[in-house]
Amino acid sequence: MSLSPEQHYEQLVIGRNLKAQDVQAAFDNLQPIKPESFVEAWKGANVNTGHPTEEKLTGMRWAGKTFRSTEDVDPIMVYDNDGRRVSNADWGHARLRQIEWNGKVSTAMVYDDFPIIDYFRYVKEDLIAGAMDAKTASGGTYYFYLFE
Repeated sequence: MSLSPEQHYEQLVIGRNLKAQDVQAAFDNLQPIKPESFVEAWKGANVNTGHPTEEKLTGMRWAGKTFRSTEDVDPIMVYDNDGRRVSNADWGHARLRQIEWNGKVSTAMVYDDFPIIDYFRYVKEDLIAGAMDAKTASGGTYYFYLFE
């Protein structure tokens, strides 16, 4: 029995030392997601492709993202020394928009103060695939996922 695109993505991202092109192919096969799917706080995790952003976010104690509305998003939540989720003010705020990327229109998060767009795809109700495209970043696209 063959796997659905969603099942394939789930199995792929639990691996280590993944090839970015394999993750990109799996991401591109996923369905778009609507902005209404983003409510409240989502935990975040790296997809292990060796991208430099993985180490940077791990060092920051990245917790995920918080969505209050399409116009009010904390794009980088971290754990403070007491283990609480707090917004990393250095990364400012963001908003959600429907944007085409790799042939699909889906929800994307546009940072207010940085040339960064995070593109999202639906995996299942409690799991969202993410791809960060940063104009100034080295290493290509950074892949991550959000979960509840």
